[in-house]
Amino acid sequence: MMETYYAAVYWGCRVESAEECARRAETFFRHLSRCDPDYARWFEQADSRKKALQLQFDPSAETFMRFFKKRGYRLGKVGFSFGAWTGHESRERGGVVSLTCGDDAVGAPNNCILDLPREKPGAERVLSVSVLTEVLRAMVLAWEPDWGVVTSEDFRDSLSQEGDVGTFVGWMTYFSRSRGEVPSLPAPVRMELVENRGTLVILSSERLTVANSEQLVLGRHIQDVLLAKGLLKPVALTVQ
Repeated sequence: MMETYYAAVYWGCRVESAEECARRAETFFRHLSRCDPDYARWFEQADSRKKALQLQFDPSAETFMRFFKKRGYRLGKVGFSFGAWTGHESRERGGVVSLTCGDDAVGAPNNCILDLPREKPGAERVLSVSVLTEVLRAMVLAWEPDWGVVTSEDFRDSLSQEGDVGTFVGWMTYFSRSRGEVPSLPAPVRMELVENRGTLVILSSERLTVANSEQLVLGRHIQDVLLAKGLLKPVALTVQ
C-alpha cells in the first residue's frame, strides 16, 4: 500500500487578529510557491470539484483578510480555519493545505498542514530532502511554530501509537528554540538551523519509508535520545 506523506507545524495558544493571520498566510504561500511549480496556484475548497475549480485566488494578505471576515472561516470569538488545494484533478498529484491560526488552542493546537503528492510526477519532485526542507522552512518562517514534522503516516504510527503532535520524530523534525537545545546526533542524521527560530533534524537524505527497517531503527534511536533530553513533549494547548 502506498505511503501517505505530509508536512505540518503546530503551536499552542496564540490569539492573533485577522490582520496578523492574513500576513502570516501570505508569507507562507509566497515562500511555498518557490518550493515547487505545483504550489504556484491555489483554489478555495468547495462542495464539488467543479465549483472549487472556479475559486482560484491570489494568496495575498488582502485576500486572506476577505476570507477571514466570512463566518465559515471563523472559529467563534477568536481564531480562523481555512483550506485550499492546488486544483489537480487527482488529489494524489497535487497538494491540500489546511490551517488553523489565531486560536486560543483550548481543544487542539493551531496548525498548518500540507498533504503531499502521492503519484508521479509531483511525488518524484516534491518527496525529496531538497524540496521538503524548504517546505518546512516556509512553514516555520511564516507561522513561528513550536514543533513541526515531515513524515509518512505509516512511519509516524510505527514510532508512536498515539501520534500526539510534538512527541515523535519524522523524516524531518523541527524544534523551536523554546523547546531547548538539540544535542549532537550521530550520522547519517544532520541538523540545520532555521534562521534564529530553531533547529531542523533530518534523519536521512533518502526518502524515509516504513519498509526500510534500518530507517525505523534509526528513527526509534533518535526519538529515544531526544525524549531523554526533554525535547519530545506534546504541544501545549493553553498558556500556563
